[in-house]
Amino acid sequence: MLVLVAPGQGAQTPGFLTPWLDLPGVAERLSAWSDVAGLDLVRAGTEADEDEIRDTAVAQPLLVAAGLVSAYALFEGPGPLHRQVGMVAGHSVGELTAAALAGVITDEEAIALVRARGLAMAEAAAVTETGMSAVLGGEQDTVLAHLDRLGLTPANVNGAGQIVAAGTAAQLAELAEEKPEGARRVVPLKVAGAFHTEHMKSAVAALAAKTGQLTPADPRIPYVSNGDGRVVASGAEVVERLVAQVASPVRWDACMETFAAHGATALVEAAPGGTLTGLAKRALKGVAAVPLKTPEDIEKARAAVAGTAAAAEESA
Repeated sequence: MLVLVAPGQGAQTPGFLTPWLDLPGVAERLSAWSDVAGLDLVRAGTEADEDEIRDTAVAQPLLVAAGLVSAYALFEGPGPLHRQVGMVAGHSVGELTAAALAGVITDEEAIALVRARGLAMAEAAAVTETGMSAVLGGEQDTVLAHLDRLGLTPANVNGAGQIVAAGTAAQLAELAEEKPEGARRVVPLKVAGAFHTEHMKSAVAALAAKTGQLTPADPRIPYVSNGDGRVVASGAEVVERLVAQVASPVRWDACMETFAAHGATALVEAAPGGTLTGLAKRALKGVAAVPLKTPEDIEKARAAVAGTAAAAEESA
């Protein structure tokens, strides 16, 4: 069974979209989505520096656009994607990518929503100086108890020995000085706020108002929610969860448990891939994990897709 996943904020790097523009139709598609977003996605993904693409209002549309174009390049369109993918999921803002890939919302709706989401989260983040840091290593219960003592939120429980803490700058500074017992490192993340925490409540209201205009379809691929790892069959519920997760922790560990329970044999991460495949390689032993970083990775990913399809035929 093939799982297709989309990364969240922090995966972007300056110029990462440049090689994708060489593929037929990509520049035209990104140009059209730029009009929807009111943001030049081509320039942002090719010329903008690290500080500019760290801006939440820029990073989020850029990531969703990259995820969509890379997934469609791999499968040569949504039709083959729907036939060959067994499950789809996204980490944080990647859930919007996943919702579009599953057919719950259109690509244009995803771009419009993610732009609204990014702007609302950037506004919420400007109220108080907040951020996020990854805690690497340590027993999960010990790390969670330590974060609770410091008043930090476990915004991403990623599995594979990684928990992302979110809170105020002062709380994160205290965490850096006082690591949880057993933790190897505490790594500040290049994000502009404490996402998936109470600091984002105003963004939830803004996104809820925007999604009220949608008529979502039920997923054409089993859709795994990052709120709890549950497979969600209702398009309306997917959209409700997209709104709520702005201020709720991401449970990527639960998503990976769901992939394993449903017999995942391969996992492909849409561009800019690397983060989620890294987690999968540590937590999903025996599952082929392939990141799409540049178009050069497409053939390797297609080999994983073909291998999954051949295994399914043999077991049928």
